[in-house]
Amino acid sequence: MRCCLYLLAIGSLVCAEPHRILFNRIGPYEAGLFISNADGSQERPLHKSAGLDYNPAWSPDGQWIVFTSERGGSADLYRVRPDGTDLTLLTDSPAYDDQAAFSPDGNQIVFVTTRAAGNADLWILDIRTRKAKPLTSGPGGDFRPAWSPDGKWIAFSSDRESTLPMAKGRWEHLQLVDIYLIHPDGSGLHRLTEHGNFCGSPKWSTDSTRVVAYCMSAQETWTYRLSRVASGETRLVSIDIATARIAEVSAGPGVKMSPAILPSGEIAYVRKDTGAPGIFYGTGRPGPAGAVRSPSWSPDGTRIVYHKIISEEARDWQKTWSRDPEYDLIFTRWLPAFNPTGERFVATRAAVGSGNGSLVLVETGTNASHPLFEQEGKSVMAAQWAPKGDAILFGLGAFFTDRDRGAQVAMIKPDGSGFRQVTSGANNNAFPSMSPDGKRFVYRTTGPEGGGLRIMNLEDNSVATLTTEYDNFPLWSPRGDLIIFTRKFEGDFEIFSIRPDGKDLRRLTYSPGNEGHCAWSPDGEWIVFSSTRMGFKDEAPYTNSPQPYGELFVMRYDGTRVRQLTDNQWEDATPAWQPAPRMRSSR
Repeated sequence: MRCCLYLLAIGSLVCAEPHRILFNRIGPYEAGLFISNADGSQERPLHKSAGLDYNPAWSPDGQWIVFTSERGGSADLYRVRPDGTDLTLLTDSPAYDDQAAFSPDGNQIVFVTTRAAGNADLWILDIRTRKAKPLTSGPGGDFRPAWSPDGKWIAFSSDRESTLPMAKGRWEHLQLVDIYLIHPDGSGLHRLTEHGNFCGSPKWSTDSTRVVAYCMSAQETWTYRLSRVASGETRLVSIDIATARIAEVSAGPGVKMSPAILPSGEIAYVRKDTGAPGIFYGTGRPGPAGAVRSPSWSPDGTRIVYHKIISEEARDWQKTWSRDPEYDLIFTRWLPAFNPTGERFVATRAAVGSGNGSLVLVETGTNASHPLFEQEGKSVMAAQWAPKGDAILFGLGAFFTDRDRGAQVAMIKPDGSGFRQVTSGANNNAFPSMSPDGKRFVYRTTGPEGGGLRIMNLEDNSVATLTTEYDNFPLWSPRGDLIIFTRKFEGDFEIFSIRPDGKDLRRLTYSPGNEGHCAWSPDGEWIVFSSTRMGFKDEAPYTNSPQPYGELFVMRYDGTRVRQLTDNQWEDATPAWQPAPRMRSSR
């Protein structure tokens, strides 16, 4: 979409092209639906995958499967026949719609949506009229609803009472989740489980007297949300809805999730850890193997529909949906940074399984990256171009697993030659950003020599202290007047700005959750950043993302006029704003 004005004085049609922002998503880039027999035999795709299709649910009469798809842009609900025919769009909202569950008569669907205030609430959709109405509201997120077979209750998981504490030794939030009940008319809301840890994904018994759920400690909600979980143990429990009494459910080992009670009364679940991933039954027999997620059984229990992650690998350039038509959004690799003309950019390519990364160079608009720099045993991260485009600064070493060891700021030429290490000492130095005149750069430091932000003068290698707090991700404004950065403040991470002389420190964001990974607009008027302010939109173990609640926002340099660009349950982060003329004329 473009905004165009006709200027009478020069007789030209002048069009404002959308701003273009690159970013990285930690989460799937392609997921598809599959259907098989209960034992995993005769597996086939449900229908042709169209990017991201996930979270299927079978209708009570067995005639339909409802699922979530991002094929049309935002996450919406679709339904399809079990043979893959009659694909139909059920919701069409720019908000996030997901995690559908049918009413017992099949005429309504309860689902998760961000339509109200951006947080994850439950709404109910009338399938015939396509009209939707809210069921829950308030702070926090509500997830994974399930309608009781007698129609009287909807069970769901929620972090509505959570304060989002940090994981031990990390900057990501834990997810404290409880099981709740509510009547379909919105009355009778109450909590079943004791608050403080995690119990999620309730599923009903056929007599509507109890639900099963999977449970873990609060700390384990960090460990088990990652895409590759080597080992671990979660519990399956049965909860009596009349008394709230909890009983352990006998099941096999491993990181168990997505429990279900089959028509026969048998318990089934997904095992996520890599020891034996797949679906298992209470008797010990296996079902479909591999990284299957969100299974739903046919009413007679003989077939299963589920989704699989097909690709978690970002391409160099992949256009995606944006909530705001003034902004074009492009997927790419980690921590992209444009050269001054915007014709090419550098990014970090992760080495799978090693934790290391190399620097690649990408021509804008292509999927042909070229290796630029790597060093054995070390990671290259957070590169930034010099204002004249004649040099690239970056961090080299260990950044997160051992913060006090060996990371330094280094520099190369755009062709990968001329490597030299710029900083030295016992501290971990990284995340550099150069001043517009190219004479100085700001960077983050931590270690025995103190922490905070430092400014190095490239002419004489002198270093000046800018801040001494827990600060990170500094970026020098294209206008040269401000430096923005992320500060750990009152239990969260917030965005601040400061002048290069250390004066006029200002806090720009005031929201619960983490703010960070900023980038300046080319004119220095706007900031794009990642924020967790909208909270979780699903139970964290389903998403495979360290922070499955990061959205992109833009705001003015003073923190005003905030606008949301993305709305999903993945982690969207490390944006870069492409330098490009905002106005062009055509006759």
